[in-house]
Amino acid sequence: MRVEYVSRVPRPPLDGLIDDLYYLEGTPPYARLTLPPAPSALLIVNLGAPFRIRAGTDIETAEYADGCVVTMRTRALDFGYPLRSRSVGVHFKPWGPAPFLPMPAAELCDRPVTVEQVWGRRAVAELRDRLATADEPHEMLTLLEEELMRRLGETAGLGLVRHTSSVLAATSGAVAIGDLGAAAGVSSTHLAQRFKQLIGITPKRLARTYRLTATVFAINPAGPTDWGDLAGRAGYYDQAHFGHEFREFTGLTPTRYVEVRQRFLREHPGHVLDGWPLPAD
Repeated sequence: MRVEYVSRVPRPPLDGLIDDLYYLEGTPPYARLTLPPAPSALLIVNLGAPFRIRAGTDIETAEYADGCVVTMRTRALDFGYPLRSRSVGVHFKPWGPAPFLPMPAAELCDRPVTVEQVWGRRAVAELRDRLATADEPHEMLTLLEEELMRRLGETAGLGLVRHTSSVLAATSGAVAIGDLGAAAGVSSTHLAQRFKQLIGITPKRLARTYRLTATVFAINPAGPTDWGDLAGRAGYYDQAHFGHEFREFTGLTPTRYVEVRQRFLREHPGHVLDGWPLPAD
């Protein structure tokens, strides 16, 4: 069965928190996919069979029936999919989940939770029922958007975090963290505290994530790569520094990453999930 993927950007003010809302149905390209850290967060409302997530080698695999919430993370996640998946979800900007969480984002860093743990059993059951009876994907995305609009509230410090994070995004992380706080008129300590509360990680860690992600997407797996030149243009001290950072984020060496991407392209050309998700080794 082919994979159907429908997405759209939500209306304001949600567009300042969310990259896109999406609908996904079909058979994943692999039973297990690895999702390396990226400058984004994720909410999945599951409408099919349960899926499984392993959030690290020191954490046991957990099953998610109603869906999950994944805030900014520092390590790769391993997703185990059923034979047929069906879900709607949200790709948040790093600061995006904060207005919808009843707890600091730092409590969820590298610890995915069920949607029920965030919004409550009754509310999630009602939302899933409405989504399951919708006629088509765009109606489902509208229902999800309405739920998010209903839950949207004021969040202290969000403007500061959003502005400074946007600077990091625009520069692919190539900005001095101390300069961010000074430009915003706050101390580096205050800025780090706000980031931990609303994003779950520090500004320095977010900058590293933006830089590594931009560098990875600059790699063309179909052609030769000059790793030294790539590392230098991305601002890494040397190729060794780049390789260490790459392995920390993805669990793979740069050359192994290219091999895995080539495998994906070869086995599933033009697949909608071709990109940052990788076949799990």
